[in-house]
Amino acid sequence: MAFFSSLTPVFIAIICVLIGVILKKNNGERGKHETKSKPPSRPWVDEDLKDGSDHQAEEEEVDEEWQGFDENIAHVPFTAERYSEAEMIKRSQEFYKLLNKRRSVRFLSDEPVPREIIDNVIRTAGTSPSGAHTEPWTFVVVQDPDLKHKIREIVEEEEEINYKKRMGDRWVNDLKRLRTNWIKEYLDTAPYLILIFKQVYGRLPNGKKKTHYYNEISVSIACGILLAALQNAGLYTVTSTPLNCGPQLRVLLQRPANEKLLLLLPVGYPKKDATVPALTRKPLEDIMVFM
Repeated sequence: MAFFSSLTPVFIAIICVLIGVILKKNNGERGKHETKSKPPSRPWVDEDLKDGSDHQAEEEEVDEEWQGFDENIAHVPFTAERYSEAEMIKRSQEFYKLLNKRRSVRFLSDEPVPREIIDNVIRTAGTSPSGAHTEPWTFVVVQDPDLKHKIREIVEEEEEINYKKRMGDRWVNDLKRLRTNWIKEYLDTAPYLILIFKQVYGRLPNGKKKTHYYNEISVSIACGILLAALQNAGLYTVTSTPLNCGPQLRVLLQRPANEKLLLLLPVGYPKKDATVPALTRKPLEDIMVFM
């Protein structure tokens, strides 16, 4: 009896060691599993403007090994226009004066606009730089009156909720001075609506996802170029970001799940009695730091 009593501490020590080994092994396997399943860091992926209708499409894996790019893309000689300093100053001043006339116009005429102009300004927007030259944009141009009205119904229904419930008193009060509300008549009257979608990923020939790096930044730059092209052509618009309308408009326009609505632009000529708020822009010293 004394013999067994003397062995009890030994057995307890052995059992403790075995439990420790088992726990260490389990933690190691769990750590390996977590490391393997942890998604890689992708700083170029934007998490805003989520579209809740993605479902299964968002669960598919990105093909990390092959993106469909040519390994050795050819480089060609680059020929640039070179102006005198005086000409450069003149051109930069003239372009500033042109763009400084750009205003957000909410009172648009139904006067027809030649289709060729729309084609040209979107071609111009398509010259925008993009992450790894993935060109992650789709410009949906709507001219059909019935479709434009359906878009207006979706936008106004959500905008009324936004103004009354989602946006908050401060946001609504800040907009009062601009005399804006959820009524969007220009969605019916403008001859064209341009809806700009960002492609959060593309598709490879093998069906897997193709990463679109910095897709939102790339498309945002394209939108800026589009606004400049419209101003240059003598057309006007108001930048509209229809809050909570993206999924419905994507379905209405039959766009795939990898596209998310970024911006909606009604495009046309101003009405003869159109007005705009008497706003001023910040002076150069308030927007530029020269070092």
